[in-house]
Amino acid sequence: MSLERISRQDAYVARHYSYDEDEVIVADFGAADVSVDVLDDVAIVVAERDGEHFQTELELPEGEAQAFINNGVVSIEVRR
Repeated sequence: MSLERISRQDAYVARHYSYDEDEVIVADFGAADVSVDVLDDVAIVVAERDGEHFQTELELPEGEAQAFINNGVVSIEVRR
């Protein structure tokens, strides 16, 4: 497994984990209400916290992606 920090902003922290057959991108948005749309090579995340909305895009590696949200944490698993 390898770990790469891909982003650290005021709104969230994102990390990219690489395994033999999978890659996982995890972004922690804290106490925000979060939604995510996965397109071919990008995940568009929209979050609302304290009445403010923000949007960010996370680049995805090539493969079949599936997104999960749990308590403000977005996990995107990509099978190569």
